[in-house]
Amino acid sequence: MLRRGEAWMRDTFLFGKNWQRFLRSCVAEERVKDAANSLREFLGMPSLEGKSFLDVGAGSGLFSYAAYKLGAASIASFDADAFSVACCEYLRDHAGKPSNWTVLEGSILEESFIVQLKPADVVYAWGVLHHTGALWAALRNADRLMKPGGFLYIAIYNKTALSRFWLAEKRFYNKCPRPIRWVIECAFMMLSVAKKAVRLRNPLREIVNYGKGRRGMSWRTDITDWLGGYPYEFATAGEVFVFCRRELGLELRNLKTTNGRGNNEFLFQKPL
Repeated sequence: MLRRGEAWMRDTFLFGKNWQRFLRSCVAEERVKDAANSLREFLGMPSLEGKSFLDVGAGSGLFSYAAYKLGAASIASFDADAFSVACCEYLRDHAGKPSNWTVLEGSILEESFIVQLKPADVVYAWGVLHHTGALWAALRNADRLMKPGGFLYIAIYNKTALSRFWLAEKRFYNKCPRPIRWVIECAFMMLSVAKKAVRLRNPLREIVNYGKGRRGMSWRTDITDWLGGYPYEFATAGEVFVFCRRELGLELRNLKTTNGRGNNEFLFQKPL
């Protein structure tokens, strides 16, 4: 997700370290099933049989594994974070090292890398492109990796009145020593629990059931991911739609928006 060798990487968040903790404690077949169901539902496809799947910024590798479970003909997973690459390789090994699943290290912004990739039927970049430091350039490159008639499934952080605050928070978080980060995480978790209680919702039940039916993710892992996720960019759903329609010529096939700081999800199709 990040360009290797650049000085500003010292202040970026290493997503892969966070995902390694997730894999050690949280990954089970139920989570893989939830991830596969979320793919199937948003893509509007009963399976991925006969289709190639490209996982951009694969992170934990959970959705590459889900694509494998959905019968994808070929899977290519890549990330610029070596820790994330290791996570993806771990899940590939767990799946029995299938020959149709390739794991690579590289960046969506690295021209010499992306020209080596084969265009795919489904390009998946959920919550990735806004962490590159060059959102629109990353989106253009993701478009290049689609076959004619192929699909681009992306999720981009929504722009809100607090987006600038969160940008400052993430910069601060990544410059802090680990004990201060831990204090920030604890404060955020307590605030999250308090908000649920005020709304008369059971915080414990919601935390325990967090991943069920929601892409198979983990509450604790997602909190660290959110607080530390830098570089951090954001855009309104309209800005993403206009760019993809006017600049890239893509057709919108599915859309899920949020009013908060979460992700707007888009499914675009490339014309034949």
